[in-house]
Amino acid sequence: MRKKILELLENNGKLTAKEIAVMLALPVDQVAKEITAMEEEKIILRYHTLINWEKAGAEEVAALIDVKVTPQQDVGFDEIAGRIYRYPEVKSVFLMSGSYDLSVLVQGKSLKEVATFVSQKLATLEHVQSTVTHFILKRYKQDGVIFEDQEADRRQVLQP
Repeated sequence: MRKKILELLENNGKLTAKEIAVMLALPVDQVAKEITAMEEEKIILRYHTLINWEKAGAEEVAALIDVKVTPQQDVGFDEIAGRIYRYPEVKSVFLMSGSYDLSVLVQGKSLKEVATFVSQKLATLEHVQSTVTHFILKRYKQDGVIFEDQEADRRQVLQP
């Protein structure tokens, strides 16, 4: 039951306990208690709204930064990742396999602001060996949502 509630909320965070209860044919009280319990257990961390800032008229620059670091004894990558994710410019940090250790998503108001963050804050951290910055030029799809569908859906509708 929890997994079904989570899947519904992940797809639409605006659903109420009553709406979820109807969809799953469960009592509203039970659904509400499960949601509250999952919030307290930090399974549900936050309800998120995905915004197309470009259409909203806001100028933002985002970059994915590959970071190579020297892991520290007894803590590995966790301590340096923690130092990085505390910066307000940082939106996400991932431990990666491959040539680089961490992938960092950064947002700023301008290209210069992001570049300054990388050169003055990120690259200068102890244990950071190198960085490679990839500026995001256009978002096509994020979190399962297509930003601008280029062509109409031409699939044929099948009815039983």
